[in-house]
Amino acid sequence: MDDELNITYITIGGYVEVDKYRYVYFLIMFTVYILIIGSNIIIVCLIWVHENLHEPMYVFIAALLLNAVLYSTTIYPKMLIDFLSEKQIISYSACLFQFYIFYTLGLSDFLLLSAMAYDRYVSICKPLQYPVIMRKTTISIFLVLSWLLPACQMAVLVIQIADTKLCNFNLKGIFCNNAVYSLHCVRSKFVTIYGVVLLFNVILLPMLFVMFTYVRILILTYQSCKEIRKKAAETCLPHLLVLISITCFSVYDVSIARLESKFTKMARLIMTLQIVLYHPLFNPLIYGLKMKEISKHLKRLFCRAKRL
Repeated sequence: MDDELNITYITIGGYVEVDKYRYVYFLIMFTVYILIIGSNIIIVCLIWVHENLHEPMYVFIAALLLNAVLYSTTIYPKMLIDFLSEKQIISYSACLFQFYIFYTLGLSDFLLLSAMAYDRYVSICKPLQYPVIMRKTTISIFLVLSWLLPACQMAVLVIQIADTKLCNFNLKGIFCNNAVYSLHCVRSKFVTIYGVVLLFNVILLPMLFVMFTYVRILILTYQSCKEIRKKAAETCLPHLLVLISITCFSVYDVSIARLESKFTKMARLIMTLQIVLYHPLFNPLIYGLKMKEISKHLKRLFCRAKRL
């Protein structure tokens, strides 16, 4: 506690032998960060530039990839600074801000995937009504709700824990995820109950909705011709893979916090790195390879780059 400035500082204690490997850590994570930013932004720019990609599905994909960029930018710059610093510390207010952005964007991903599932459902099951239902206004509403609902619900949680008394000032992690709760003297019942409500509202309900729409699509396409089945597989499979990926990393994130005492410091570091490494790189890889139109534009872009 800094009495002069009245700022509470938290020590980030999840790193292993930073003094010895600081430049190795920095080089690896800086390279990964550049790859994340580059791969996501390239696809977003392709969607922005090419008019044939100005469809609802691709707009939602662009929003999902922008989330990955913001998600990574919340984590990586601070991490890179920590590698080069003698002391790895963060103010409690900055830690809560990182916690807020990290989970707001993570929860937003589930709602964006729900919007994509609805878009695919209308496109495949109600093709004649698609232009009427999926108008620009509808897309805008989905986008606003996908960001606004998690932001508002997470704000309530962060405001509640902001004034919680701290008994521990050593964070057993490399960034402020739900390991923040281990800093508190007592975890309030409100936070516990509200966390369950949040889990149900913004994760379980969207997941159930996605599964429901894809089951309906599967039933319809099974009864349809080969052309419709192919179209459904090409557009729905990438979304399902991304949903599975996000769900697995969400479970992973919760598990690390709950079972942190069961792992060594090195094991916790490696496990935590999985969350910030794979998820932001997985989305552009899946959409770049599996979405036919995006893949086509990517090939043209790289062919031009080779000629130059």
